[in-house]
Amino acid sequence: MTVDINTKMITLLGDPLKQSFAAQMQNCGYESAGLNMIYFYTEVNNDHLADVVNGLRYMNFAGFAVTKPNKVKVLEYLDELDPLCEKMGASNTVVKTPEGKLVGHNTDGIGFIRSIEKDGGIKVDENVYFCIGSGGAGRAMCSALAYYGAKKIYITDMFEESSKSLVEDINKNFAPVAEFVPSGDFSKVAEADVVMNASGIGMGSHIGENPMPAECIKADQFYFDACYNPDKTQFLLDAEAKGAKVLNGLGMSLYQGAAQIELWTGKEPPIEAMRQKLLDIISGK
Repeated sequence: MTVDINTKMITLLGDPLKQSFAAQMQNCGYESAGLNMIYFYTEVNNDHLADVVNGLRYMNFAGFAVTKPNKVKVLEYLDELDPLCEKMGASNTVVKTPEGKLVGHNTDGIGFIRSIEKDGGIKVDENVYFCIGSGGAGRAMCSALAYYGAKKIYITDMFEESSKSLVEDINKNFAPVAEFVPSGDFSKVAEADVVMNASGIGMGSHIGENPMPAECIKADQFYFDACYNPDKTQFLLDAEAKGAKVLNGLGMSLYQGAAQIELWTGKEPPIEAMRQKLLDIISGK
């Protein structure tokens, strides 16, 4: 990669960032597509976010990406928001227009929708959903489902105030399709076509754990886990053992990053090259 006066820059604003694979995947995409761009990290939290965002306005940036803890706070410093971003109340992608305006988007939910549609064969508006977890990933997934016409979304979380808040936001800002489910109550799983784990249980220190009882699983359901390392969490292994179709979160990460490239460049991203890069990173190549 050659950096010159015409190189367009992208940076990820968040803290901490040492766990992120975004730069490797994005730079692979730029190189494969022949784009004169470079993606790098800027560790910053809410305290100095305004100063950094203001500085980016006057530098050779195509835009920037945003992650924890800045996805909500950054809205204060943007000029415009796209409809989905505005309804969600959070942005992970900002585009700098030729006129210098900063426009907020959110590709997290879009990445999830593209993944279950393209890789899972799911038609969003034809199904009922049950989501375990209402944090960042769960909020993006459920909000996008409501935006794209989901019939019904049941939401549960061990932190019940979080799931109640998400249900209220969806019913107010999108469509009256969300219903709160108390923590530990999995009776509504039987009514779902698609069951989603956005709780983080099954990865890290919780490897081998399933956030729901395996006896609730039915063979004719579709199971999605936002995690992709490990490749199959216990949630997916138990579902697969019952004959259910399963999908991990690699595509969600891939497609949200690809959607960012589309927004920043207006060009088709090299999906398969980016997918292979993610797989190589996970396998340690």
